[in-house]
Amino acid sequence: MTNRKGSIERFETGENFYSQQFFGCHKMVQKEKNGYVFRVWAPKAQTIWLVGDFNEWNRSLSLKKDEQFGVWEIFTTKPKEGDFYKYLVKQEDGREVYKIDPFAVRFEKRPKDAAIIHTLPEKKWKDGLWQGRKKRSNYFKRPLNIYEVHASSWKCEEDGSPYTFHSLKDTLIPYVKEMGFSHIEFMPLMEHPLGMSWGYQLIGYFALCSYYGTTEEFQEFVEECHLNNIGVLIDWVPGHFCINDDALAYFDGTAQFEYTDEIRAKNIRWGSLNFDLSKPEVQSFLISSALYWIETFHIDGIRVDAVSNMLYLDYDDGPTILNPDGSNRNWDGYYFLQKLNAVIKQAHPDLIMIAEESSSETKITGTIESGALGFDYKWNLGWMNDTLCFYEMDVVFRKYNFHLITFSFMYMMNENYILPLSHDEVVHGKRSLMHKMWGDRYKQFSQLRNLYVYMMTHPGKKLLFMGSEWGQFLEWKYDEHLEWIDLDDEMNHNMQHFTQILNTFYKNERALWELDHIFETIEIIDADNSEETVLSFIRKGKAKKDFLIIILNFTPIERKDFVIGVPFSGKYEEVLNTEMKEYGGTWTASNPVSETIAEPFKQFDHQIQTIVPALGAIILKPKEINTRSKKK
Repeated sequence: MTNRKGSIERFETGENFYSQQFFGCHKMVQKEKNGYVFRVWAPKAQTIWLVGDFNEWNRSLSLKKDEQFGVWEIFTTKPKEGDFYKYLVKQEDGREVYKIDPFAVRFEKRPKDAAIIHTLPEKKWKDGLWQGRKKRSNYFKRPLNIYEVHASSWKCEEDGSPYTFHSLKDTLIPYVKEMGFSHIEFMPLMEHPLGMSWGYQLIGYFALCSYYGTTEEFQEFVEECHLNNIGVLIDWVPGHFCINDDALAYFDGTAQFEYTDEIRAKNIRWGSLNFDLSKPEVQSFLISSALYWIETFHIDGIRVDAVSNMLYLDYDDGPTILNPDGSNRNWDGYYFLQKLNAVIKQAHPDLIMIAEESSSETKITGTIESGALGFDYKWNLGWMNDTLCFYEMDVVFRKYNFHLITFSFMYMMNENYILPLSHDEVVHGKRSLMHKMWGDRYKQFSQLRNLYVYMMTHPGKKLLFMGSEWGQFLEWKYDEHLEWIDLDDEMNHNMQHFTQILNTFYKNERALWELDHIFETIEIIDADNSEETVLSFIRKGKAKKDFLIIILNFTPIERKDFVIGVPFSGKYEEVLNTEMKEYGGTWTASNPVSETIAEPFKQFDHQIQTIVPALGAIILKPKEINTRSKKK
């Protein structure tokens, strides 16, 4: 009784971070009888019945209410593993509604939506080496190159049904390993009733979407990823939830999970409901969900979706309610996010916490003590918007808008950033990354290679959405698999090969990630050459000789005898050229080794000359240099 009362009290004070171990459906022995106990929080409900296969969906099983806490409970010997069940809730106004179990761990396949009684067996994990290495390493100083995946549209079976994680284990993991990505990030995997929502409108915060297979299959998938040195990240949506009548929405007939004020409760932009993040019970529920995914599946990181929606009262469309002083900060969301990060980091210091956040008014990454929210990384949506706007532009106008490609250097250290080329940019008529590029098909591939070099060499971690690695021309379709047939085309095949080479190059070059989040990682050579529209800069590692020189040409004009400054005298060799024939370009040989000339160039005492291909990018590396030579 003490444990029961303690679990409820911690839940009601926002401190029960394992509330799924008490609520939901659990095996139990009572008076020497084997059965199941069902518990649900619904303080304003009049009556709740447990209905399912085991009682022919009738009202024979009534739950008993704890009046002090608003928790309903029943023990029964009738159900068995695999049975379907729901709650029939007589709400405060007398309306009777079938509701799902908010803590259910398995559901039947949509469009059906009953929960399934399931006891998850304890798994004996085999990823100890991965976990140990993760604890000893500093992910800020390691390569982080994410392959973003929508699980049900990466590949499909011949009948159109999506691959489950059983099939993805044998296909996606070898592919990601071969391509050289360090992590897979999945769009939300939790139970959701509408595929069109891509998983961002949830009903089951503790259940793997039945469309994707079983809990055990996903555990095996993550384990296999770790055995192949691949990390797994997941998207998670604590800000808003599905408005469906049989789910969390107005569960007991009142604003139970959502805000009492209808304006704050409604999320007009996404047609959903906002969690009342000030409620202790909601905090317990959501943090329990996050820890459940981390610990049940050995997840390596969580990307929290739509953080701006939780931070600002006027983020949504339509009417808003501001603070009494007229400010727009949603303090409920602000303090919840700090609490979320504090709890998770205390339990799992090596877990990566990522925010998808679009404003610059709140410090997102950094310590909570400094006033930040406590995230490790933030998606750099400003970089993404400016960059894609620039690459979509006719080359004639690029020199007048050169700031779009250079402005990010002004704020690149304001947060710990991930540079995302995500799913959001290849849907809703925005066109695929390939289709965004200016010019004919050859020029589009040239610029796509150029874009990926710019992303890989710019400070910040990396993310690329599936299909973009080979330049899929069609927009992403959530209900169909990727256009794998593209790879029969030589240009797409060469593009995929280039992405693989670039990923490997990124992983092997410490200068591209070792000092990623401090200013010492980069030195601008020339960000003012708008007339020729060529950008050049240096990326540096810890060692003095460990640096790369990056030159990007954003015009279809080959720049012969192109001059740049270099930090040391000596020889520099080309280590990557986007216009090599093997990548889909026309060059059959690399630039020759460049020797320095003792003439000044901006802050440098030495310079070199090279050829920069049209719409191409080249990367140079010191071959024989004198590090005792000084720059101005």
